[in-house]
Amino acid sequence: QAQLVESGGGSVQAGGSLRLSCKTSGYTRGTYCMGWFRQVPGKEREGIAAISGGGTIVYADSVKGRFTLYQDNAKNTLSLQMNSLKPEDTAMYYCAADRTWSRCSGGVYQYWGQGTQVTVSS
Repeated sequence: QAQLVESGGGSVQAGGSLRLSCKTSGYTRGTYCMGWFRQVPGKEREGIAAISGGGTIVYADSVKGRFTLYQDNAKNTLSLQMNSLKPEDTAMYYCAADRTWSRCSGGVYQYWGQGTQVTVSS
């Protein structure tokens, strides 16, 4: 069973950067697709980036050009580099994994981490 643990959240001023990491275990990285989501209390969860088992990456328009996914298969880690952060990026960030790209691309994931908080002040 896949297990995911996020880290790297924190507080930063607008325009700053953070790098989130998702440490995975319990499966072979290339056999799963993964994604990053964020959620603000009272709002729907937003998918912001996803990567297929073959390495295809997609980004939400809200983060395209500012956020970048990096995978380190040797360390079983998927990272999200976040640059030019804005106050509206403030949210709890989650990574997730699933076996099937059709599910991942539709925002459906079986395995989830516990989340890491990102706060961007103006």
